[in-house]
Amino acid sequence: MTSPNGGLPSRLAPRHAVPEPVAVRFDAAADPRRALRMELAGLRHQVVGVTGCIIAGVDGLLILHDSRSSGEPHDVAAMAAAAHGISRTCGGALGQGAFQEVTIRNRDGCLVVYAVGELALLAVVGDGGVNVARLHLEARPVLGRLATLL
Repeated sequence: MTSPNGGLPSRLAPRHAVPEPVAVRFDAAADPRRALRMELAGLRHQVVGVTGCIIAGVDGLLILHDSRSSGEPHDVAAMAAAAHGISRTCGGALGQGAFQEVTIRNRDGCLVVYAVGELALLAVVGDGGVNVARLHLEARPVLGRLATLL
């Protein structure tokens, strides 16, 4: 039971045509955060022992990450904001000015939090072998570039 033109009869034809799926291409050059991603990956690769780089807001919300560490990036972003908050409070109470950075060292690693302008933070997670002095030297120029990009 077909129609005269060989298709389905009008009572069996679909009422709404389903559009063909459109292939979506990811163009890395069109990624608006590509430059940020490159800065994070570059820092992670430049300093031996860095396992993750996270950009977070001072409110603790994750903005972007390049992480191979075991910590959940959202949790690290929240911890970075907490470290920023206590450090900022200490700096204010002691009359030492605005927050710049804080380093938390543990037996098997560290978390370093840097200010990126007034509203963002760079949190760097390192394993037990990370050279924190080298990290500070490599991270400081990155902070200026991140501030410009954000």
